[in-house]
Amino acid sequence: MMAIPVIAIDGPSASGKGTVAALVAQKLGYHYLDSGALYRLTAVAAQLQNVAVDDETSLAQIALDLDVVFAGQQILLDGNDVSDALRSEAAGVGASKIAVLAKVRAALLDRQHAFRQAPGLVADGRDMGSVVFPDAQLKIFLTASAEERSQRRYKQLIEKGISANLADLLNDLRDRDARDSARTVAPLRQEDDAILLDTTEIGIADAVNFVLKNYELAAGVQVNY
Repeated sequence: MMAIPVIAIDGPSASGKGTVAALVAQKLGYHYLDSGALYRLTAVAAQLQNVAVDDETSLAQIALDLDVVFAGQQILLDGNDVSDALRSEAAGVGASKIAVLAKVRAALLDRQHAFRQAPGLVADGRDMGSVVFPDAQLKIFLTASAEERSQRRYKQLIEKGISANLADLLNDLRDRDARDSARTVAPLRQEDDAILLDTTEIGIADAVNFVLKNYELAAGVQVNY
């Protein structure tokens, strides 16, 4: 497993890391892990089972027992399509709250490791480079200003026909950033060996090329853009 290359892309919510990571994986023909989806799935499953977000033991068991299937753009939980529910703000807030719980993180660790399969993996999250894949060939910390991230989130929601308030989104993002950075277990932070990528003023294509160019340098491979 250690010989299978990993690109770890960490960063705050709505920074664009998921979009960039998925496109990098596509370009390289690698597998893709959206670690946040696993926490969102746990949050959605807990809500369906009426389990409180501070019930650490029950939440950890839910994480262990997740019956989930990733089928293209669809994500099935217990056979039901929960793709839209996972993209809701409620799921994101719930995921951020349960992500501070050590037992939940431990329960999901092996599941995340299982995504490391040949020919390689691109993983995005909060602690991919620091905890889950510390031996990753390339570590990127992808961020953007809170104002820019809230604008992006607002645009996404409006395009989906979901009503949203920009000021509320900005406050929620700031609260989530503070919670993710302050947690005692696997806090959100840029590791010393991670390369900073600020996407506040650059587009997705430039961000993808930035990652690919740095992967070429780090892994000594030739990438076809």
